[in-house]
This record gives sequence, structure tokens and C-alpha cells, in this order.
Amino acid sequence: MRLAFMGTPAFAAASLVELIAAGHEIAAVYTREAKPSGRGRKLAPSPVQQIADAEGIEVRTPKGFKRSDVREAFAALKVDAAIVVAYGVILPGEALAAPRLGCFNLHASLLPRWRGAAPIQRAIMAGDRATGVQVMRMEEGLDTGPILLSETVEIRDDDTAASLHDRLSLVGAQLLPRFLSALSRGGLVETPQAADGVTYAAKISPAEAKIDWSRPARDVDCHIRGLSPFPGAWFEAKGERVKALMSRAQSGQGAPGEILGTHDGLVIACGEGAVELRKLQRAGKSAQEAAIFLRGFPLQKGERL
Repeated sequence: MRLAFMGTPAFAAASLVELIAAGHEIAAVYTREAKPSGRGRKLAPSPVQQIADAEGIEVRTPKGFKRSDVREAFAALKVDAAIVVAYGVILPGEALAAPRLGCFNLHASLLPRWRGAAPIQRAIMAGDRATGVQVMRMEEGLDTGPILLSETVEIRDDDTAASLHDRLSLVGAQLLPRFLSALSRGGLVETPQAADGVTYAAKISPAEAKIDWSRPARDVDCHIRGLSPFPGAWFEAKGERVKALMSRAQSGQGAPGEILGTHDGLVIACGEGAVELRKLQRAGKSAQEAAIFLRGFPLQKGERL
């Protein structure tokens, strides 16, 4: 097929690579414009643009589709379909109607659960046992379109937002060529999303990253792993902010925030049970396994975080 691809982060880059490998013609890539990055604040193209540049594909970086010239340039591509993966720009109805077969979005959840910006983090934070990737026909509403193809993915007890992100990215990338093959044959049934069970994956706010030790251990563990590595769930110790990047729930009893042990990991009492912190990071330092972290930042049993 002749396609337009719209995406920005690494999650989307895997899909672009897979579509190119499957032999589809990418007429143009739409992505967010380069942003300053690193200490030198040099402009860094998005992961999707890096793939497109390497393949010699035209890259377009409009700020939006409100301008008529942007919409007309998109329609002039005369593509069979547009594939949208974590693009970050809203497409109006006129743009959605331009491709011959329509615009299709690869979304990292099992809709209608976790519509919106942060479905991977929210699924872990909520303690979900499964999530997935789905291809939907795009409508003007937020992730409201009918579903055409799905793949379910287990959420493991040791998954972080990073590990689940990488797994879903690969599963989604492999799903898209199957989807396009079935679409070209007319062999797909569009299933409307259920009216019940709608939840929204709001963008993660810095304020919610602070750990609340009064919550049950399972909740605290999911909170930590769902925010790892970014922005990182944090607590205060010795007047310093420390990020917890890996944890696991376990048995234990004490006042919320009380250190119960420091032998192999840092075990902290919660409202119910305890969590063992297995990887931590001080401000301006690299992430460290708990045993190494405690050698440079000693904490004692009985202290309160």
C-alpha cells in the first residue's frame, strides 16, 4: 500500500521500520518537530524522523492541521491509508477523510480502557494484569473509533513502564503488517468499542510521583514500577529526594514509611504489607541496585521515610 506514517517517539519508530520491511510505500512521514536535547541543547530529531531520514523518506513537521495548506498537502499525497502511532498531533475530520481507506491508529491498551496519553504507565499503576495493542479506525473523538485488530499482552509482576513499553512496541509493530494485509483483502470486521469500562490515561503529572507509604504494598509497588524510569516515583530521606525505580511487594508490618530491613534490599512498611526497593537513584546520580546504593547512602532499620 501507499501510506502516510504519523508518529514521534521510539514506540512508533519500531512500527515504521516494520512497515518499510514489509514493502509498503511510505509517501511521507509526519512527526513532531525537533526539540533541544542534552547539555548542549542541540536540536534532536524524533526517533521516527531518524528512521525516515536514514531511509530517504520525506519528513513533514507541521505544528497541527488547522491550516488549509497543511491539510491540502496531506490530501495531495493520495495515500491508501494513514498509520498513526503516538503522533501527538490531533487530526481534524477533513484530514481523517483524505486517505482512500481512512486513518488508523495503533494504541497501547485494550480499549475502551486507558484512552489517552499514558496508557502504559496507567495500566501498571492501576495493577492491571493484562493490556495490549489495538488498531482502530480514527474518529474525531479521543481514541473512540471501532477496533479492527487486537493483541493481548500480559503485565508481569516485574514489569516497569520501560519494559512493557518495549514489549508493546514490538507486538504493535508486528501487528500492523497483518492489519494492512487483511485491510487490503477486505477481511476485517470493525467492532465498536464497549460503552462500559471507559477509563482515561491522563498525562502523568509531577505531583503524583511522590510515594504514599500509607497505601497497600501492592499499590505502592505498582505505582513505583508504573513510573519507572520516568518521571520516577520518589520519597525523601535525609532531606534528599530519592527515586525508587524497581520494587516488589512482600510481607511485613510497621508504621508506613518505616525501614524494616536493609540486608539485600531496602524494605519499607506500607499501610498493608511492605515493599522491597531494589533499584534507587539519587538526584544527579546514576541508578543503582539497592545494596550498592545503601553503601553510599546508608539508611538504618527503624528510620522513617
